[in-house]
Amino acid sequence: MRVFFNCPVCEQRGCVDMPAHAPWQCPRCDQLVPILTTSATLDQCALCGNQQLYKKKDFPHRLGLTILAAACIGFLITNAIYWQWVGWTILIGSAAVDGVLYLTVKDAVVCYRCASHYRGVPSGLSHLPFDLGIAERYRQERIRREQIKFVGGSQNPSGKNP
Repeated sequence: MRVFFNCPVCEQRGCVDMPAHAPWQCPRCDQLVPILTTSATLDQCALCGNQQLYKKKDFPHRLGLTILAAACIGFLITNAIYWQWVGWTILIGSAAVDGVLYLTVKDAVVCYRCASHYRGVPSGLSHLPFDLGIAERYRQERIRREQIKFVGGSQNPSGKNP
């Protein structure tokens, strides 16, 4: 299993093969990121220890949107020059390509808190799909941490809360 994540200090992209036996060292800022040992069931994140994980298809969203946009544009162009059958063939063909991609692409597991991606996860794991309510809670947590860091850090020279 491979874990893709960002350095918590400088946002440098990192990758570790699991199980990792030593902390990962960032090549940009030399920060040591401890990797927790996780079981084969992947019940918590190996970087932040969060137990709320979700699964998604391990497919680049931009490529999927590009296929969809090309099919729509192809349909509109062929329909404008009265080649309706060619246009419908393009739309149905893109739907078939989408279906084949959906069936062949494997799942990835992602941590809500630190956005670490786990690829090559065993297929027997039962993680739920993305939940917007949980994601919003972690987004608000990140915002509060940044505000606390900004108020309590060196950005506020007086040391008083605004």
